[in-house]
Amino acid sequence: MLSVAARSRTAISVASSRSFLSTWSAVPQGPPDAILGVTDAFKKDNDPRKMNLGVGAYRDDNGKPFVLSSVRKADKIILEKGLDKEYAGITGLPDFTKAAGELAYGEDSAPIKENRLAITQSISGTGALRIGAAFLSKWYPHAKKIFLPNPTWGNHIPIFGDSGMQVEKYRYFDKSTNGLDFGGMIDDLKNAPKNSVVLLHACAHNPTGVDPTQEQWDEIAQVVKEREHFSFFDMAYQGFASGDCTRDAYALRKFVDGNHPVVLSQSFAKNMGLYGERVGAFSVVCGDAEEKARVDSQVKILIRPMYSNPPINGARLVSTVLNTPELKQEWLGEVKTMADRIIDMRHKLRNHLENDFGSKVHWSHITDQIGMFCYTGLKPEQVDKLRDDWHVYLTRDGRISIAGISSHNVKYLAEAIHNVTK
Repeated sequence: MLSVAARSRTAISVASSRSFLSTWSAVPQGPPDAILGVTDAFKKDNDPRKMNLGVGAYRDDNGKPFVLSSVRKADKIILEKGLDKEYAGITGLPDFTKAAGELAYGEDSAPIKENRLAITQSISGTGALRIGAAFLSKWYPHAKKIFLPNPTWGNHIPIFGDSGMQVEKYRYFDKSTNGLDFGGMIDDLKNAPKNSVVLLHACAHNPTGVDPTQEQWDEIAQVVKEREHFSFFDMAYQGFASGDCTRDAYALRKFVDGNHPVVLSQSFAKNMGLYGERVGAFSVVCGDAEEKARVDSQVKILIRPMYSNPPINGARLVSTVLNTPELKQEWLGEVKTMADRIIDMRHKLRNHLENDFGSKVHWSHITDQIGMFCYTGLKPEQVDKLRDDWHVYLTRDGRISIAGISSHNVKYLAEAIHNVTK
């Protein structure tokens, strides 16, 4: 039997344990991530026909992850150099940030030629957005609110909300046409308070795949200028949308050429296939070199307590690709190949729906939209039927990742969609 002292110690230990465990008893269960939930359900499905159209990552025509040849070559070059693993500076690797800035704004852009682009490496696009949100919250006098397109990438809302900004929305997607509600967007931008922060997807709008035309971007730029709004561009798909890096940067460069106040979030996850490397950049167009130096100093002050400095491997890969002429040319070709495959899948899916299965539903939006994602217009109950009857997995808002489709299963997908929509 235990002695009185031993029993006392055990009782104290149990009580202490209960006290510790009860510290978090009020923490509620958070909702599951919508996309990860789709992937979990997909993995549990044993049907050989199953398709995962929820994940936002490129797949080749065999449904496999794709590592770019230019990236593999860059990896080999870096390995052969025998570089050290020392800390990067707070704003990252200078060779990377210089190349990232030139890719986004253009080598001959005024902010770069005049040394007035403040730029920092970030932990992919998400990190760039978070740095930008923190910077605006601290230094932009009208940053109490930010206007986001409706809908937008789900992570935008908590990123800006957690940074102390009130999230508002402007009209963007027209459910009746599965296209752009351009009139609604313009009206909302006109009616937003002057000097509002407005988030704009530079290309390949996530999640809808609906982009303004260049003529519409020109009108958007005019309204934003008249209302003295501040533009926060998110460019996660440069080159990956149309296959042309210059074309995909049209909106950003239009605003910069028009002397708009602009900040930019960049990601190299999609266009270089560097999902797990987490490499991106945040940049601020400044008035002159002296202002750039001051902005740089404040960006460093923000980053230092966040994560101190960024990882180096992904930045070295991007830097090697962009600063090695033959690798850059190879990469540009590979980006176009990925974009073209996605465009081809769009055309094949629409063709099967309309011509092979005679669908009476209008599917022109499949080919009108651009980039990795397509807002199909499918209703939640139709999405459920696709999952239950056809083993096709996507988010309940009807968004599909075109990159998850291949020439081997595109007709099956068309048959499934036709059957749940006829």
